[in-house]
Amino acid sequence: MSLVSAGGGSRWFGSVARSTGDAQVFVFPYAGGIAASFMEWQAMAEPELSLQVALMPARGIRMHEPPVDDVTELVDQLATAVIERVSGPFLLFGHSLGALVAFEVTRELRRRGAPDPLALLVSGAEAPQTRLIRQRCHELDDTGLIEALRDFGATPAGLLADREMMELILPGIRADFALSERYAYRAEPPLELPVHVLLGDGDEHVDLDRAAGWALECAAPPQRHVFAGGHFFLTDHQSEILDIMRRIVADHTAVAQSSTKDR
Repeated sequence: MSLVSAGGGSRWFGSVARSTGDAQVFVFPYAGGIAASFMEWQAMAEPELSLQVALMPARGIRMHEPPVDDVTELVDQLATAVIERVSGPFLLFGHSLGALVAFEVTRELRRRGAPDPLALLVSGAEAPQTRLIRQRCHELDDTGLIEALRDFGATPAGLLADREMMELILPGIRADFALSERYAYRAEPPLELPVHVLLGDGDEHVDLDRAAGWALECAAPPQRHVFAGGHFFLTDHQSEILDIMRRIVADHTAVAQSSTKDR
């Protein structure tokens, strides 16, 4: 399917004023995730960080738009939106499906000769070359897909039981799973920027050995952060994850200031 960019960065990241903080953080949600899923993050991140959460078609305020189930098309749109929205130093962060999207957006920015993020943070995801698709959730019927969502644990039980609401949101969720399950890795040179891999020690959906494959995508070894919890460990570790981002930005600022003094 073809999407025509209308409103550019505003369409994908909302009409929020440009950041006045130290850095922007572009957030790519997990399958079915919406901007409201990161409302607490946004409040906790300020004033140092400005979170820009991707607004995906067929979800949230874009509920009535057709979903996108092709990674190449989605990444092309998102990279354009990031370029339009960037106003200074920035990071890319994605969880689960969002980690894969953030990785591909980073590579697309490089292909276009755009500025690199200060770092790429990939959370709750096996590496692109070593990942294993254990179940093709996008091919399940609605009942099976709802049960798969129940197993992942992020969707409230009350919402899963609301058949009318689920009929509205399942097309977008199904498209999200299709993005992940149809993804075909393309070899490119390793990324010349810091990569941070965030994992849950009890995540039944991510094999830690397969997650170690992120090293294949980096010119320097990635930094690994393991948290207590399952696939959605990030819910209980928001402050720690934001502190990692703050340290990345602070280190960048210190290096920049030192470089300026040496001139």
